[in-house]
Amino acid sequence: MNEIELTVENFEKEVINSELPVMVDFWAAWCGPCRMLAPTVEEIANEYAGKIKVGKVNVDEQMDLAIKYNTVSIPTVIFFKDGKVVNTLIGLRDKSEFTDFIKTL
Repeated sequence: MNEIELTVENFEKEVINSELPVMVDFWAAWCGPCRMLAPTVEEIANEYAGKIKVGKVNVDEQMDLAIKYNTVSIPTVIFFKDGKVVNTLIGLRDKSEFTDFIKTL
């Protein structure tokens, strides 16, 4: 598993200060679409290891991060590059929607 569990404590180091682009999945254990998206996120983390970082934020445990990034619906996937938000995809999406964007980073 190449996904990083993101918390308020490590978010700045792992995402904001990352030299690689970062894909962050905001999710919750009770969320059916989040559980359906999880295998896709894991595949992307494995396939793009060394090219991007992939992190996961459990919104129930890290509510401050969810609020900071206006996560009102989950799953929400936010892409960061050079510490800034460059794209947001909300809801269950096809893997190609993520990989097509990753190729532009």
